[in-house]
Amino acid sequence: MLTRGALRAHLLDVRLAGVVATSREVSLRSYRLFAARDPRVLIGIDPAGDWGQRELLGLMAQRCGVSADPRDTSGPDVIDPDRTLAALDAFAGRLAAVAQRRAPVLLGTGHPHRLLGFYVALAEALSAAGCTVLTPAQCRRVDITTRFGLRTHTLDYVRGVALVREPDAGRAGGEPGVHTHSPLPVRVALAAAAEGGGPLPELVIGDHGWVCGAGQLGFEAIGPADTDDPALFVGEAEGFVSVAVPLDDAVRSEYYRPLTRYVLNRACLSR
Repeated sequence: MLTRGALRAHLLDVRLAGVVATSREVSLRSYRLFAARDPRVLIGIDPAGDWGQRELLGLMAQRCGVSADPRDTSGPDVIDPDRTLAALDAFAGRLAAVAQRRAPVLLGTGHPHRLLGFYVALAEALSAAGCTVLTPAQCRRVDITTRFGLRTHTLDYVRGVALVREPDAGRAGGEPGVHTHSPLPVRVALAAAAEGGGPLPELVIGDHGWVCGAGQLGFEAIGPADTDDPALFVGEAEGFVSVAVPLDDAVRSEYYRPLTRYVLNRACLSR
């Protein structure tokens, strides 16, 4: 069993927390764009509060452990590993609750190159516990605005985890998918589930627009977020997001395996 102390050391060693790869400049740029209500950074959240740059910096310092000093404008950003551990405990608690009810769940990622394995392990554990892992809107078209203009993507599932692909990306069920922050994929998936008369998820697990888009629509949503993803933490502060876990969301995929073991053990879902 992975102890809390061992996981804390791992977080620091591989830079999931502590000094992370995300730069202070990138984080501050995201806060400026969020304060200006840029949809590329809102990623599905329609904030009720007046979140200016100062308020966002204070929130991110509180939730992530970044520097609260606005004069700190360069260098790598920082995540407090103890805040990460506390959020992982809360994350595991939500998994345990949904597993106990054997409730339907939906999992999706905008970071398939890095986080797909993490979500696949969660999907398999929840399925083994009796939860229905939903896969609505398989092969449905999703048009996403990118920096290159409007691009058509296809919603697909890999072992129960949703992602989007470019139309010519190869056979269905292969990997990887496309990196995206868009909330459109989760909106398409949830709309298809509702239109089909099937069950709706009691919990959405994912990142970026999967969490924010679902949370804004009133679904309980949990997931990880980096220091340049203020939308999830604003959503958590305003009650749209149940749990936002501060960590670097773009390290090597194998570095997330200890987190997987930890949360599944805490949720009593280890096999």
